[in-house]
Amino acid sequence: MPRRREIAERVIIADAKYNSKLVAKFIKSIMRDGKKSIAESILYNAFGIIEKKTSEAPLKTFEQAVDNVRPIIEVKSRRVGGSTYQVPTEIRQSRRTALGIRWLIGFARKRSEKSMAEKLAAEIMDAANNRGSSAKKKEDTHKMAEANKAFAHYRW
Repeated sequence: MPRRREIAERVIIADAKYNSKLVAKFIKSIMRDGKKSIAESILYNAFGIIEKKTSEAPLKTFEQAVDNVRPIIEVKSRRVGGSTYQVPTEIRQSRRTALGIRWLIGFARKRSEKSMAEKLAAEIMDAANNRGSSAKKKEDTHKMAEANKAFAHYRW
């Protein structure tokens, strides 16, 4: 964290196809080595697969998936008097979204389908139905925070 001044938050330009800032942020998270067009094609192909399988708007399914994966509370390590406590803290909105997106992409990459678009589509559909690895990660995070609720008074 900077000592001198607050860092201005960057303005995100919505993507061209769906006019959504969340989709633009997701594309930037998928992107590797600055290859944005490849990241866009992966996500748009995944949206096409979702539309075929569910026969409803892929953007709606995608937003539902991200909402289901966003954590509300997390644990942070806090050292007090020689011992380390896992202190539950609430997460600000931008970090919630960033964590949800990161988990969706990370667990999609670990799936066993053939192409990245298929992996991503499957993970998004699972997350929209509160199944899959990314939804489980959120539940585990919340359980950990619940288990360590006794240390909440160490919050800073």
